[in-house]
Parts: sequence; C-alpha cells; structure tokens
Amino acid sequence: MAEKSFNAFEMAQAQFDQIADLLDLENGTRKFLRTPMREFSFTIPVHMDNGEVEVFQGFRIQHNDSRGPSKGGIRFHPQETIDTVRALSMWMSWKCAVVEIPLGGSKGGVICDPHNLSAREQEQICRGWVRAMVRNVGPAADVPAPDVMTNAQHMLWMLDEYESIQGSKNPGFITGKPVGMGGSLGRTEATGYGVIFTLREALKELGLRPDNTLASVQGFGNVAIYAIQLYTQMGGKVICVSCWDQKEQVSYAYRKADGIDLDELKGITDRFGGIDKTKAASLGYDVLPGDEWIEQDVDVLIPAALENQVNGETIKKASNRVKIIAEGANGPTTPEADEIIKDRGIFVIPDFLANAGGVTCSYFEQVQSNMNYFWEKDEVLGKLDIKMTAAFQAVLEMSKKKKLYMRDAAYVIAINRVAQASKDRGWV
Repeated sequence: MAEKSFNAFEMAQAQFDQIADLLDLENGTRKFLRTPMREFSFTIPVHMDNGEVEVFQGFRIQHNDSRGPSKGGIRFHPQETIDTVRALSMWMSWKCAVVEIPLGGSKGGVICDPHNLSAREQEQICRGWVRAMVRNVGPAADVPAPDVMTNAQHMLWMLDEYESIQGSKNPGFITGKPVGMGGSLGRTEATGYGVIFTLREALKELGLRPDNTLASVQGFGNVAIYAIQLYTQMGGKVICVSCWDQKEQVSYAYRKADGIDLDELKGITDRFGGIDKTKAASLGYDVLPGDEWIEQDVDVLIPAALENQVNGETIKKASNRVKIIAEGANGPTTPEADEIIKDRGIFVIPDFLANAGGVTCSYFEQVQSNMNYFWEKDEVLGKLDIKMTAAFQAVLEMSKKKKLYMRDAAYVIAINRVAQASKDRGWV
C-alpha cells in the first residue's frame, strides 16, 4: 500500500503512544490498546479461469471490541501487508469511538489485484475469505464492509457465502451491500459527504465562506467524487484532482483553473477511478505529475487516496495559501508532516474524524438490516450530518479547552472512550 520504508502500523502506534503519554494511561492499558486483540492470517486457494490453482493471502485483524462488535472494511490490493491492516484496524477503533457509535475496530484484506482477475475469480476469493473467517465474524462479533478495490458486489458474494454456511438470513453480517439487498440509501455518498460536513464546520470556525475557497483533491474514487460533489454544491471550487493510471502504473494530476467538471471527468473514468489522460487533455485539462496535487494554490487540500501521501517532504511543497487539510483517506499524514503543519498553522480535520461518515452510515445500515426496516435517503444523510457535526464540535471543543492540535484532541476523546470501556469490562 505504500513505500517499503513506510510502516503504517508503526505510525499508528507512535500516534497512540503520544496520546497515551498525554492521558497518563496505565502501563497495562497501553500494552493492551497498542496491539490488536486478535489476528488472523490465512490462505485462499482459487481455481483460476486458466485451470491453474492460485493461492491468495488473506487477513483479518480485530483491534478492540470493548465498545461493541468490531467493524472494518476488506480491501483487495496487490501490495497489501498485515502491518497496514493492523494500523487500519486500530484507526477503526478510534474512528468508531470519536463519532460515538457502539462498535470496535477491525480490518481485513487480501493480497490480489482485481484489475487482473475475472468476476468469477474475484467471487471465489470473496467466498474463500468468508469460509476462512466464518467462526470469527458475524453481526454480533465482527461486521465487514467494502474498502479499497472492493464494492457492493463483493459484499453480496460474502453475505451469500456466510448465509449459506449458517443456514439462515443474516443481512446484518456485512455492510456496503446493494440497495434492495439490505444496503442503505446514502451509503455510497456517506464517506465523501462526511468529509465535507466536517469541512463546512471548519470553514465556519475559520470565518471562511465555501464559495470563496478553492480545493485540490488527491484521488478520484468514491470518497473523492462525493466530497467534490457536495463541496461544489456548497459553492466551493475544485481546481485539481489526481488519480492512479493503471495502464502506465503512475499517477497524474488533472488541473483546470476555472474548476473541474465532475460529470465530465466521471464520463472518462474507469471503474477503479482512473481518468483517461488523453481525453482529459482534449477537454482542456492540464495533465501534471500526480504528486503536484499538493502544490496547487488552494485553500483546502483533501487527500482521499492512500496512506503516507502528506509526509515530511510533500507538505513542504504545499502553497502558503492552504488553510485546511481534510483527510478523506486513512493515515494520509505522517507525524513528520504534522509538525510542519502545526508550525504553519494549518487547520487539520484528522482522518478518523473526517472520513468517519462511511463507518457511521455502515452502522446505520447494520441497524436497518438487523431490524429489517429501511430509512429514506434524506433521513440517512440527515442523521449522518448530525453525527458528524456533533463529533467535530466535540473535538474542536477539546482542542480549544486543552490547547491541543485537532488530531491530538480527536485521539484524546477516542482513546479515552476505548480505554474506559476496556476498564469497565474488567479487561485492564
């Protein structure tokens, strides 16, 4: 998922250690929370279309379930590592806690590249993942969801396998399902919209009008697209987006000074979020190296791709105009970059707050599936707005009260809640 020199889990632990010192957590509690409670690593043999058997490596990490069933996505990626999954599971614990939903943190993954797999081969991986994990997941234990390069179809295959093994209908086993098959209206938009709900509050705090701001976005997948959509509806203007070019195995940034046209770009985008470079150029976009998204003269940066994208080197290239970084991705900013961001006085909406709209709406889907009663889209998004706004205001209040960086304030709230739940249960 990132450079070999970068270890997401070490970063997640370093972030935790800093807040544990701030909270003066007891030694036992520190040891308990800085490592996952349970880890699963397994093989998934698949009969490929060419007649050969390929063996894929799968993971599921359950970091903490003191506040409720653990919750977290399953990502398919050729460079997946168990340490990345460990980090993501830990961040999920803090994410669920900071938005005050009764769930813990987990994460899953399979080392594979869906670009090079047929639908049947992907289905076999999904079903194999469930067969490997069926004794340790479920609506009251651990609830999976989509993540990088997985989608509603993958979730439905997993649900079908789980229900076939259990011999009963359990739509609450997994979220991110297709609408009409137990999925929730609003789920597709939820993560991107959640980023902008928190950005809206940050703009208010800084006394900025959305229609007077420009933004640059890294990524052009689901999170980025809906963040751009809502930000534009609020009056903001996105002048640059970057994404990965699967054919050339390199990223490009696409810039248009008077603002990108979202529908136009979506029309030349493949299912993995890759924009057609030649067509973009013919439509008047400047085609730049992918890392130049962070160098644009904008007020808002929205990293909505992968981890380790805003680091000690790249943040130095950011314009002096940047006032807010809204982290749509998980772990996009390294501790080294945080120090520079603090010195420059940039307002950060940390990842596990900014992008918590996805897991919040997943929780809504889980609730709806379990009670077999589904809400209208406006109701879902209205509840999401309330949750995200309340969480943002709580973190902002903590930041002001304790004079903390926003990321540290969010961590203080989240880690305190998980530590207290673990203590109340008598685990530590």
